[in-house]
Amino acid sequence: MKFHVMTLFPEMVEQGLHTSILGRAMDAGIISVNTVNIRDYSEDKHRHVDDYPYGGGAGMVMAAEPIAKCYDAIIGGSFSSGNALSGSEVPASGSDSATAKRRTRVIYMTPWGRVFDQNMAKELAMEEELIFLCGHYEGVDERVLTEIVTDYVSIGDYVLSGGELPAMVMIDAIARMVPGVLTNEESGVTESFMNGLLEYPQYTRPEVWRGQKVPDILLSGHHAKVAEWRMQRSIDRTVQYRPELMDDVTLDKKSAKYYRELCASRNKNE
Repeated sequence: MKFHVMTLFPEMVEQGLHTSILGRAMDAGIISVNTVNIRDYSEDKHRHVDDYPYGGGAGMVMAAEPIAKCYDAIIGGSFSSGNALSGSEVPASGSDSATAKRRTRVIYMTPWGRVFDQNMAKELAMEEELIFLCGHYEGVDERVLTEIVTDYVSIGDYVLSGGELPAMVMIDAIARMVPGVLTNEESGVTESFMNGLLEYPQYTRPEVWRGQKVPDILLSGHHAKVAEWRMQRSIDRTVQYRPELMDDVTLDKKSAKYYRELCASRNKNE
């Protein structure tokens, strides 16, 4: 899978992603992350990419033309491959620019976009290629957004300095859904969240730490009982911290019975 990031700070994305699981996946050629500097497509001799907003107001707005040219270079495969975080040069998206534009989703990171979640990560992981546009300053000229953006996405209701961190968060979550990126052991962690519940508590050695003992059931070797305990603890944690998630969770008969009893107990104690 190929990720392209249109950014003013390519080094920020490169340094943040070429480590751990994603770095290993890049080295194996399973995914690639190409950072493309929007400034490289500025026609200004000082490489300016912003200007004052029409109508007045504080701050600057990113101009449409450098972004559009940066996008066209990605679609046409003519961007510099020197920023590719992978072991090999990434091939062009296709010779037919119009076809490529229809095929490739462009994600603009913005607080007013659809809130990113695990379901969206799974959806986007089905794509062969994604393009991220990272905004800065007071925003981006609306005309280029209308021209190229297919998805407006937010990672939460707060303000950041730019779109790089949200893009990196999304790439990390999406890449984990790509076959071959995770090992079998790591896949189990992802699958535990895919049922819609928060993850159960985890423990490791020593058996007793500062007077706190690992739950006996986890030491029993009884795999069915351990699985049941983990499911119940996931339900407990989800009900306590993110109860709204339970609306979309499908439980087996035994877990559903536990959930009903838990809710009845909580309602009785309130």
